Amino acid sequence: MDHTIKKPDGPPYGILAVLMIGAFITFLNNTLLNIALPSIMTDLDVDAATVQWLTTGFMLVNGILIPTTAFLIQKYSVRHLFLAAMGLFTLGTILAGIAHVFPILLAGRMIQASGSAIMMPLLMNVMLVSFPVEKRGAAMGVFGLIMMGAPAIGPTLSGWLIEHYDWRMLFHFVTPIAVLVLLLGVFLLKDKKDKVDIDLDLFSVLLSSVGFGGLLYGFSSAGSKGWDSPQVYVTIIVGAISLVWFILRQVKQDKPMLNFKIFKYPMYALSATISMVVTMAMFSGMLLTPIYVQTIRGISPLDAGLMMLPGAIVMALMSPITGKLFDKFGGRALAIIGLTLTTVTSYYFSKLTMDTTYTHLILLYSVRMFGMSMVMMPVSTNGLNQLPARYYPHGTAMNNTLQQVSGAIGTALLVTIMSNRTETYGKELAADAMKNMTGQPTPEALAAMKQQIAMQAMLEGINFAFFVTVFIAGLALVLAFFIKRAKQAEDIIEGKPSDKKIVNKLVEN
Repeated sequence: MDHTIKKPDGPPYGILAVLMIGAFITFLNNTLLNIALPSIMTDLDVDAATVQWLTTGFMLVNGILIPTTAFLIQKYSVRHLFLAAMGLFTLGTILAGIAHVFPILLAGRMIQASGSAIMMPLLMNVMLVSFPVEKRGAAMGVFGLIMMGAPAIGPTLSGWLIEHYDWRMLFHFVTPIAVLVLLLGVFLLKDKKDKVDIDLDLFSVLLSSVGFGGLLYGFSSAGSKGWDSPQVYVTIIVGAISLVWFILRQVKQDKPMLNFKIFKYPMYALSATISMVVTMAMFSGMLLTPIYVQTIRGISPLDAGLMMLPGAIVMALMSPITGKLFDKFGGRALAIIGLTLTTVTSYYFSKLTMDTTYTHLILLYSVRMFGMSMVMMPVSTNGLNQLPARYYPHGTAMNNTLQQVSGAIGTALLVTIMSNRTETYGKELAADAMKNMTGQPTPEALAAMKQQIAMQAMLEGINFAFFVTVFIAGLALVLAFFIKRAKQAEDIIEGKPSDKKIVNKLVEN
């Protein structure tokens, strides 16, 4: 049976509009809770290690479910998947909003994640099959506006809500929108799908869950527990072994759950690699900037969120423009310019001081987001463009899975680098202070000196972590020079007469 997806006569704008609204609130939810974690710790009487599960658990569910979306997209209609995803997300949001104990809040958050995990690959796949290659950049630019713009405005909205209302308002705010989008889906999505002869390999699901889940949990825990913790290295080792087993099993199957043969297409393999590296670099700004702004500078959550808002607006405005530029010039020029800006701004972020001005931070962060907006969607779209249509579900699922994993690795790596440098520099500063000390300081003076040393050491740790991201972004910049405009390889798979011609010009400038 032919499982390729037939393109419609014209883009289904009604379906796309509903999907995009649904995707927007699920993506917004990803970063909405971060600023509220201290308030939740106080209200529900839990420590930092426990409350962090609201973020780690969300990431774990995404890592487990996203690899299965390739199967789900092939098996079920857009209507069924969208209603299931929004239904789960809405249920989780309502449950989290009424939670008065932490386990219920965590359960609601993880149910939210199960819906969110399906939404991004579903929307991306619909857009790929709805637009021809020559118009796909502009369409994916709008998708990029949602994918990167929604999480970017999350901290600002969250900071305002937290300052004026209880943390539960974060969920109460989203609930009516989620219900409305769910109802729109019920009445507007009418697509049907022919019965598809494909079954889910449960053992592959188990291996995938243990593999990706183990890696995500291990790397996510490394920042707080340390690399020498058995909870970290055992889960990473078990995850890696399971993942290798999962890959070997998929390669041998005729109808794999997640098809790793897509990596034989060079532009897709290159785009996936660049996206992983860029995601690691991107997390430095999302992770380190709030720590610097709130912990070292003492700026309020609302002002910290407002500081990031211009960058979010720049990214939102640039995504559709970048998409149209991609259609005209291809991905290489955009990626090189964007990664150059990312590398340069990462270097300037490594030079933060105790009195770096608020305006300077806004400008630097905005330019960094401007650079990022020129990289992520053009690079991933160029890679997906080379895949045959039947591989789109596998390509989108793989992209999203790799971004989850690389985000966890990047976060763990940068937190470890920051912590180690902070500790080392703190000891150096303390030793110098003791050496230069004259007389016996008062307890107040000693406390003030310790506080100053701690702040200086943390600043040094943040700067050093940003300096490492210069090399991470630089690696992506080097790889960007190898990008070529991709041509879809569908005819090669189908064995049409034009095979040789397409093989010779499969990828060309």
